[in-house]
Amino acid sequence: MGHAKSPKAVKLIVSAFAPSDELLQEARGALEAAWGAIDYESELLLFDHTPYYEREFGPGLVRRIWSFAALVDPGDLATIKLRTNEFERRWSVEGDRRQINLDSGYVSMAKLVLATTKNHGHRIYVGQGIYAEVTLQYRDGAFHPWPWTYPDYATRPYCALFEGIRRRYVDQLRAR
Repeated sequence: MGHAKSPKAVKLIVSAFAPSDELLQEARGALEAAWGAIDYESELLLFDHTPYYEREFGPGLVRRIWSFAALVDPGDLATIKLRTNEFERRWSVEGDRRQINLDSGYVSMAKLVLATTKNHGHRIYVGQGIYAEVTLQYRDGAFHPWPWTYPDYATRPYCALFEGIRRRYVDQLRAR
């Protein structure tokens, strides 16, 4: 019989896209106020792997991905996602029209997990109306996509970006 035990803390990440880097930087400030210092910020990335969000946000979207210095309990993922949804509403216009998309998740030794409000066959309910998806798996020294992985996250540059965040996480665990 197995025994229940607490999981290791994980590395919180937020992937954000918006029409401008100015809005992303404003969001960065709010995220740091909520979860502390950011220890990694990606370069400005074009959000051009899908036209899915153009109707809501317009064309020419840009993205940044951040990781946070403080590790978090993976059991807090639903609460974290609800908070990022609150931030999205802060910048919404005309009712529910978002100006920014904030996808929260975490990197662990074995995977990149993203939180979502949308249920699907490969997502697990984690409470409070939130589902979790293992978006990338870590094996053989690298992150690898699944058939359901978003097209941008499935690219080699994105996998390499998350491998860099994972190395930060490994260093943090070793220093503990």
